[in-house]
Amino acid sequence: MFLVTGNLSNFAVAATDPSFQAWLNDFYPQAAKQGISKKLYQQVFAGVTAPDQEVLRKAAYQPEFTTKIWDYLDTAVNAAAVAEGRVMAKKHKIWLDKVAARFGVEGPVLLAIWSIESRYGAVLDKPERLHYVPLALATLAYGDKNRKEFARQQLLAALQMVKEGDVGRAQLYGSWAGAMGHTQFIPTSYQLYGVDMDKDGQRDIWNSVPDALATAANLLHKNGWQTGKAWGYEVQVPKGGVRYKGKTKTLVQWKKLGFTRPNGGSFPEPGTRAELKMLAGDQGPGFLCQRNFFIIKRYNASDFYALAVSLLSDRLAGKAGMIQTWPRPADALFAEEKFKLQELLQGQGVYDGAIDGDLGSGTRKGIKVFQSRIGMTPDGEPTRAVFEALRKAGGK
Repeated sequence: MFLVTGNLSNFAVAATDPSFQAWLNDFYPQAAKQGISKKLYQQVFAGVTAPDQEVLRKAAYQPEFTTKIWDYLDTAVNAAAVAEGRVMAKKHKIWLDKVAARFGVEGPVLLAIWSIESRYGAVLDKPERLHYVPLALATLAYGDKNRKEFARQQLLAALQMVKEGDVGRAQLYGSWAGAMGHTQFIPTSYQLYGVDMDKDGQRDIWNSVPDALATAANLLHKNGWQTGKAWGYEVQVPKGGVRYKGKTKTLVQWKKLGFTRPNGGSFPEPGTRAELKMLAGDQGPGFLCQRNFFIIKRYNASDFYALAVSLLSDRLAGKAGMIQTWPRPADALFAEEKFKLQELLQGQGVYDGAIDGDLGSGTRKGIKVFQSRIGMTPDGEPTRAVFEALRKAGGK
């Protein structure tokens, strides 16, 4: 059973915010209209005294919208994700096959979503990375004007989930935006798409991998997933082809305009329509994105996310990865070097986090300490100069 204490222990020591407390009191009548008792409401918010400031910080800096595409993909689509995905494919083959037979969504696609959403469930075992969902949603409804209505809707749905016995208070932990479980569903999506795949009487995306994978598959299926169809193709953009960015044409039309696959392959089903996306700008590689790419965006509206799922699912299906390179700055690191950077920081005793290639605040803090130690400007940036200095210091 997945049970965490998360940040709940911090509630009692957080400074009380009277304005936030008043907001919680004022919101209860809306919950009451949904059949939420005062007792349940008070139980859910017991110990909550102030907004979660970390939620507001994360809301302002979503990686899909604040990082470069190559950095985003380095974290999501890498050798570690592929290797672990292959292990999971074998471990859960029976259920992946059953889910595919029922919903028509291929196993590699579901594995890719699982990896990107929770690192195959590993994030659920890291309370320090989770937020208490009712508090997170109340925080957004109270303090984020852009997500106010979304958060109110999700908070009411989360309370309904508790009322109906779908989830207990001890499991109400997830992302800053209220997504929960192995495949990270927000409350309303859970209500719409939740599946009891293992037939134990509960739609359990927290503890049941079959339920979590089936729930993800159900979302894609009900939004029009096309079984056996490609998400799209990486393409070489011909001279002047940038002017077609954002345009939709059939694959045969794209071919006539000079768009080709970098591996020399053909375009199956040339009558299929696809939109040209260039996610690194005019100098980057192109992608002709078909219907399934946009179905993935029903899970997460980011093009970055949809491309990550698409590319990782290709790798997990045994296909080759990208052929063209991204227009990285000269001092930028590649995915495998980011993993090595964290290993070298550990070797210097300045980083004790995971070796996951995700160069977040912990990694950058370690870089700052190392930079100060050797006389570099402590800006925390994971540059090639820092990487080479670490290699020299570590004798590797």
